[in-house]
Amino acid sequence: MSELQRFTTEYVDVEDRIRLSGEIAPGEAQILWLTRRLIGRLLPHLCEWLEKLHGAGNRQTDASMTNVMQGFALQAALQALVPQAPVRSEKVQCSWLVQAVDISGGNEAALRLAFRGREGERVMLTLPPQALRQWLGILHSQCSVGGWPLEAPPWLAELASGGAQSPTSLH
Repeated sequence: MSELQRFTTEYVDVEDRIRLSGEIAPGEAQILWLTRRLIGRLLPHLCEWLEKLHGAGNRQTDASMTNVMQGFALQAALQALVPQAPVRSEKVQCSWLVQAVDISGGNEAALRLAFRGREGERVMLTLPPQALRQWLGILHSQCSVGGWPLEAPPWLAELASGGAQSPTSLH
């Protein structure tokens, strides 16, 4: 199974979908299309993993403190992003619609996402906590570009009102 090494996330108006252009090897890319419905189902699981990870040692953490801690962690992660050239799609091996995402690896090191397509396509993406926060910020901003209302925890939803701009490339 292929693993994404670097990827660009952007909303494509004509498709009304999020395009995940992923580089598997230098010069080799796949395009994965994510629907609003899929992202709406995926987002809570990703946010929950980060919240559990940060609050794992303290069961007394209340919701407001969780929002503050996660908000700070999100802002720090986004500020640590280094702008990069987007993944180019000139040498796209394939382009497909993601039907499901399997989530595994619930330890502190990283979360693994296995994107699956209808025709048996599969691509892995491994995200350590900081990279996951960065992608969540990017994903949320691109959903906002598309006018997609998403149910997100306050620490992520506040990103839109804070006016922070997120790049679309991550590796």
